[in-house]
Amino acid sequence: MNVRYRVELSQVERSELRALLSGGKHASRKLKRAQILLAADAGAGDEEIARSVGVSGSTVYRTKRRFVEGNLERALSEEPRPGAERKLTGKEEALLVATACAAPPKGRARWTLDLLAGALVKLTEHKSLSRETVRRRLAENNLKPWRRDMWCIPQVDGEYVARMEDVLDLYAEAPDPSRPVVCFDESPVQLIGEVRQPIPPRPGRLERYDYEYRRNGTVNLFVLLDVHRPWRKVKLTERRTAKDYAQCMRDLVDIHYPSAEIIRVVQDNLSTHSAGALYQTFPPAEARRILRRIEFHYTPKHASWLNMVEIEIGVLRGQCLARRIDGCKRLRREISAWERQRNAARSRINWMFTTEKARAKMGRAYPNSSKES
Repeated sequence: MNVRYRVELSQVERSELRALLSGGKHASRKLKRAQILLAADAGAGDEEIARSVGVSGSTVYRTKRRFVEGNLERALSEEPRPGAERKLTGKEEALLVATACAAPPKGRARWTLDLLAGALVKLTEHKSLSRETVRRRLAENNLKPWRRDMWCIPQVDGEYVARMEDVLDLYAEAPDPSRPVVCFDESPVQLIGEVRQPIPPRPGRLERYDYEYRRNGTVNLFVLLDVHRPWRKVKLTERRTAKDYAQCMRDLVDIHYPSAEIIRVVQDNLSTHSAGALYQTFPPAEARRILRRIEFHYTPKHASWLNMVEIEIGVLRGQCLARRIDGCKRLRREISAWERQRNAARSRINWMFTTEKARAKMGRAYPNSSKES
């Protein structure tokens, strides 16, 4: 142990370091210095600290010295390193960020590092700027102007909130076998066949398959998921018409839940997802018989993430469909095997989002109801 630089932390400093290590996003070097200081305060020797934290002995020595000669902030922060001064001033860096966030030049779809460097040369007194200088400054500001995310931006109004809370309250209800809650959705699947036989894997070599493939059309999957018990059902159809939807609703009533009084069905706003689809398919008396047993609950527009079955479809794609399947017969066999295994394992979706959490997290987006009528 280096006696000259003995680390003795106050209770406030210990709490600050433990809070630093317990959460949040911090640089790895800063977290290691916090570990060094806590270990030194506990009486560990330099060699033991270096071994447990995974740093060199000189790092332990410098961290302790900077704490004893300075303070906690100095021990945790980076020392100034030798090298050339930053080429961009603070104002020039702000100008770079503003330029990167603005529209690209005419005729270009997005900014590149070269375009940004050229634009900044025109806007400042610099004669030239390297791509690396621009890249580093953008990275420090977490900017990648050449990348974009496609996102569905919903309009959160009274109708959105009402539908969202209706669905969330259904999920939060206690299980009632006479009034089950079933999430429903569909998903297309491409049938893809091999042009050449894949080469199976062997020790030291991955499986190999040809980049060329044969498209054999598409089929549709109707997926049903019980919210309150570990059950799901996948039905394969050639199309996704109102008639196919109506047949699926009749199966739900007559085959899957024959004893239920009312089946609450959570679904999105697709045009075929309506009571009218049953009247288009069956005689009026049959359509009315089915509809007396079904209660539709719709997710808000552009909010399919509220439908629990979307998660189940993601699991199905990841565990079963993430490969080339060339025909309906094989696809039906594979899906049936997956469905049996998942039901036998009693797998369920662990839904955590509630109405209370929605109000806390999305409170600002809720409609303003402060005005008195």
